[in-house]
Parts: sequence; C-alpha cells; structure tokens
Amino acid sequence: MSKEFDVVVIGAGPGGYVAAIRAAQLGLNAACIEYNSYADPKGEVRLGGTCLNVGCIPSKALLQSSELFEQANHSFVMHGISVDSPRMDVGVMMKRKNNIVDQLTSGIRGLFKKNKVTLLSGLGSFAGREDEKWKIAVTRNGETEHVMAKHVIVATGSRARHLPDIPVDNEVICDNEGALAFDGAPKRLGVIGAGVIGLELGSVWKRLGAEVTILEAAPDFLSAADAAITKEAWKTFTAKQKLGIKLGVKIGKVERTADGVRVEYELKDEQKVLECDRLIVSVGRIPNTDGLNADAVGLKVSDRGFIEVDEQCRTNLANVWAVGDVVPGPMLAHKGMEEGVMVAECIAGQKGHVNHDTVPWVIYTHPEIAWVGKTEAQLKAAGIEFKAGQIPFAANGRALGQGDTTGFVRMYACAETDRILGVHVIGNNASELIAEAVVAMEFGACSEDIARICHAHPTLSEVMHEAALACDKRPLHF
Repeated sequence: MSKEFDVVVIGAGPGGYVAAIRAAQLGLNAACIEYNSYADPKGEVRLGGTCLNVGCIPSKALLQSSELFEQANHSFVMHGISVDSPRMDVGVMMKRKNNIVDQLTSGIRGLFKKNKVTLLSGLGSFAGREDEKWKIAVTRNGETEHVMAKHVIVATGSRARHLPDIPVDNEVICDNEGALAFDGAPKRLGVIGAGVIGLELGSVWKRLGAEVTILEAAPDFLSAADAAITKEAWKTFTAKQKLGIKLGVKIGKVERTADGVRVEYELKDEQKVLECDRLIVSVGRIPNTDGLNADAVGLKVSDRGFIEVDEQCRTNLANVWAVGDVVPGPMLAHKGMEEGVMVAECIAGQKGHVNHDTVPWVIYTHPEIAWVGKTEAQLKAAGIEFKAGQIPFAANGRALGQGDTTGFVRMYACAETDRILGVHVIGNNASELIAEAVVAMEFGACSEDIARICHAHPTLSEVMHEAALACDKRPLHF
C-alpha cells in the first residue's frame, strides 16, 4: 500500500524545503522529494538545491575569501598594516566553501527531522490521480515507488542555460557549478554574460589574479537596475577594478584549444577573438519542469518551461501548486522561500500572501548592489510624479572609518503622498541596508517616516536616513 501524505513537495531547494517545514509546522503530514547529490562523496541526496550547493552560498563564501585577499594586497596599508606578499591557497579556500555548504545542507536534514518532514530520495514526477489524491512516482537507481498526496507543491528549481554549440564540460568551459570549483585562478578568464552570476564569479577570480573579460549581448549594462546605480557600477567595475566588460556582443564560434578556449565574437561590426584559459557561460537559467510528466496530467507549462500559476501559486490542477524558479518572476531564493510559506499556509486554510513588489534584489559584487521597488525609468514610464533623495557614502563617518566610501543610497517617493516607491543602494553592506527599505515599503511608509526614525551613529544606515531627508531637500550632513 502506498504511503499517503497531506502534502508532497517535489524539490528540496529553498522554496521546497521551506514549504515542507512550514506545512509540517501547521500540523500537516509532509514529505519532500529530492534526487540531486551534487557530487556528494557518499552519493547521498543533497538538500538545499542550487542555492546551497552550487549557487548563492558557495559563491558568497568565495566572494568573502577573495575580498579579504584583495584587502590584504591593497587596503590594509591605509590602516597601517603591512603584509608581505599575501598568497592564496585556492585548495584551502575551496575546502572552507565546501565545509559551509556541508554544514547548511546537513542542517536542513536536521530541520526535517525536528519538524517530522519525511525525506523521499529520488526523482519525483506525476503518475496520475486516484480518489481525489495525486499519485507521485519517486524513482531512484532504476526503482520506482509511489506515494499519494492530497496536495502537491512543485519546487524543482532551475538549471544553468547553455548556449547552442558551446559544450559545457565544467572543467574548461563552465557554468556556475564548474566556476565554483576551479583548482586555481586562470591567467585569462572569459565570461559570457554580465548578469549577476557573471559579475560575481568574474569578481572572485579577478581578485585572485585573473585577467577577466566579460562579453555581454545586451547593449545596456545591468538594465534591471536603476540608471544611477548602473552608471556608478560601470565606473567602479571597469575603471577601478579593471573588469573588461564589452556590451552589445554577438557570440560566434566557441571551441576548445590546446591552450584553453577560443571565442569568436562580433562587436560594433568588427570581428574579434578572445583567447582564454577558462570560460564561464552565465546567460541565465531555465526552469526544471521537463521531468515532471506534466503533459500526462494536464499541468499547464509555458513555451519557456514555466508552470502557470495565479497570485497564490495555484496551478490549473486541483491541489497542485508551484513555487520558486519554476514559476514566472525573478529567480531569487528568498522569493521562492516566501512563496513556499504562502502555499503551505493556504493549504492549511490560512490567508497566505507574498508581495512581489517588495522582494529585494542583491548583487554581491564589491561594492554590493541592492534595490527594492521601482526604478526611475519605471516611474517615468508609468507617469508617476516622484521626488528623489540621494546621499553618497562619502559623507558618512562609518564609511570613512571603514576605508570604503564608494556608492550612495537613492530613494524615490511619491510627489503627492510621499509614499516610498523605490530604494536603490550601491556600497558596502547594501545587502543588509536594503532590509530597512523593504520593511518600510511593506508597511506603506513615507520618506518622512524614515526621516523621523532615529538611526544609530555612526552607522552606514545613517545614509538611508539622510536619503529620506533629501527627498524633502533637507539633509543634515550633506
């Protein structure tokens, strides 16, 4: 007799494991299916999905290590610290990264045990519907078992998009997975794609000594970000950090050579060639929906592979839900987590909700970039009258003490109501500073509300305070 559950979650990435845990907390009998081992030495299933294993977490670990190496080489001297010829042991750096990943992925197993979530190892797919319950196949090592579920949450995540005729071997030509496991810094690193992944991983290996060239097809740099942010980021990345970013590129033939990789490309009607030791292909991600057997049960999937859902992540099938990277919207781990919580609460009869207008974006380069809400271009396109306040970190005592005054905070507020419409940060700890803006916008705050809140001194958060004051042209320290 098949095992029966109130909720079966397919996929144990951020959206999936959080959905399973929240469902269990609400008293539902929950199970979570996962098959990916991510090269686990014991061949065991690895929880946490792309984010914990080959994405967000390991990349941030490498960014931190490479940033410390960069500071030792260039920034310590201003503090009176002398370091003779710092050396980077990439093997030790990778071991630290792997230890962090192991700790977090095993931690999810502990959370499953604590919350009584059943882990089912295998590849999950739809096998039909019986007695108003969904029959789910769980296949592992050629053997298949079936479980029954009242509700199914699809959280199968996404994978790196590869380009035609560019064979990714994750040794010389790599996607994000291979780029997180280099055995050393290449002398010449090529990157196709100047998005979040390309900039972050390009930054890691640039700091460790690689000559980095990034080829981007789009004519504009970081087009999703606010124009003021992109202008500052472009100046910092290209002029100061010497990342070789080329925009409006048309990629031609890519081939492995005896020395590495040869990339033919076109730029401004000129034919050019990039010779590099290693190449990272970072041109976006595509949803993992092709193994679900969706057609057999009539689950609606778009031409681009996304599962069609409503505002509460319901699919067209009764009691089938989908969250995270498999549904439209930004492919962000925290967005998937919030959707997972919402769905679990809806299944339990509560009124779950996610406000996608206040989901923050973060790029973990140096300086960090973060934003929430509308950009100036979006406000103008919508015909919304607004006022803006912008304050540089150069006017902040804590930033001066830290020795890094790059960037600014820019805030937009409605000209009529003063309601905050968007906040954009480039600078140290932007990823943490943006949280204040998210809270403010979620509660419908005005720029005056932040302007009247006492911010500790000296802190970087004072720049957020000053930007709010600047919306009414009354900053106190700039």
